[in-house]
Amino acid sequence: MKKLFAEDLKVVNIGLQGFANNITAAGGQVTNITWAPPAGADAALGWTLATLVGDPRIEEANRVAYDRYLAAQPRLVDLVRAGEAIAGLGPGERRILHSGPPIAWPDMCGPQRGAIAGAILYEGWADDLEAAEKLAESGAVALEPCHEHSAVGPMAGIISPSMPVWVVENTAAGNRAYCNLNEGLGKVLRFGANSPEVLDRLRWLGGEFFETMQVAVRGLADPDLKPLMAQALHMGDELHNRNAAASALLFKRLTLALLDSGVAAEAVRKALAFVAGNDHFFLNISMAACKSMTDAAAGVPGSSMVTVMARNGVNFGIKLSGTGDQWFQAPANPVDGLYFPGYTVADAAADLGDSAITETNGLGGFAMAASPAIVQFVGGTPADATANSRRMLTITLGTNPAFTLPPLNFGGTPAGIDARLVADSGVLPIINTGIAHREAGVGQIGAGITTAPMACFNDAIAALASGLGGDN
Repeated sequence: MKKLFAEDLKVVNIGLQGFANNITAAGGQVTNITWAPPAGADAALGWTLATLVGDPRIEEANRVAYDRYLAAQPRLVDLVRAGEAIAGLGPGERRILHSGPPIAWPDMCGPQRGAIAGAILYEGWADDLEAAEKLAESGAVALEPCHEHSAVGPMAGIISPSMPVWVVENTAAGNRAYCNLNEGLGKVLRFGANSPEVLDRLRWLGGEFFETMQVAVRGLADPDLKPLMAQALHMGDELHNRNAAASALLFKRLTLALLDSGVAAEAVRKALAFVAGNDHFFLNISMAACKSMTDAAAGVPGSSMVTVMARNGVNFGIKLSGTGDQWFQAPANPVDGLYFPGYTVADAAADLGDSAITETNGLGGFAMAASPAIVQFVGGTPADATANSRRMLTITLGTNPAFTLPPLNFGGTPAGIDARLVADSGVLPIINTGIAHREAGVGQIGAGITTAPMACFNDAIAALASGLGGDN
């Protein structure tokens, strides 16, 4: 023992970083291995998790779900009014779709309530803001998650019957997904703004712009989205918070479709000017494409693959392929990021929006290695962006060879989040996101990084085990 302590100390430390720091301070050399007890140190849940690891029923179910996901071929097939495409938004229906898991009006965050009131005014169901809020509070307008209608929406996520929606079809399986139009930056409905200026823009988007873009979409020579998204990754996008390349590639396709369309030149000019001035324009199409791909993997009994991650500014919710339509929720985490001048974390709403469908699909935060420039928007360094992508490989079923990352030697994006791996490793899915002010109408106040809460995955694992009916 005396000889041992006389030698230079070289230690492998497993777990708490504090022990490693003390050894380093005393002059020792330490290799620190990050570790925490699985399932949040819940012994019963840890045992349940252990019975699911290697379970042949789950392995086979995950193979089926993951293969369906990989086979998905999203195609932009139309732009129509939501009431024409989405069940429950047809004539006479007073229903508004919102982002995230289910939530009642009194419990909603400020931006989501403000956006719903704005949508009620847009639909003409109320004459002023006060009346719109009272209508929503009364229950006369049904409020339901986008995800329960094969749809997604960024931030507040609002889709009402008269709003145009992109229609993306997975041609490999025939399932469709929908998303609203991107309004651009500034005071917009998705951040809870509902002023006359906001409503006027929405009416133009739902009128002349819609009519022009519908012609363009229906005339696209190449409506396939997977190759476009793959190319955008090689051009510096990650297809969540950076869509500059994808928007530019789409702009070219739309322009070519409109050249000989017969649409009035002034209407074409205004529509294309709006697209050209909005680097986030493709985001909503990216979200619909991702939704169509993850929905292809849904509904496989016994699968632990995550098919939905969504936030409503209060709670974070996930769904698993093998647990049907059941939501697993926990309080949404705050966002750690860069704030615009004059704002701090105290001004921010909690994590908000359906745009985490991009991460569910292996893009966004999972593909940050492809987009070193994104760190100027969300914080960190290019090395951090690459490290984030590498870390997500530890919680996914595999990689997507259709979406490759140049900084990782053109390896595929981490894809197919396995709830078992999340609960076992303690590594949480990373999400890069915009930050909304907690009050309606103020708008975006920053951007940053957040994670899904662990409690969602623990609850999902328990439900999956219950559904399988006992031990391995």
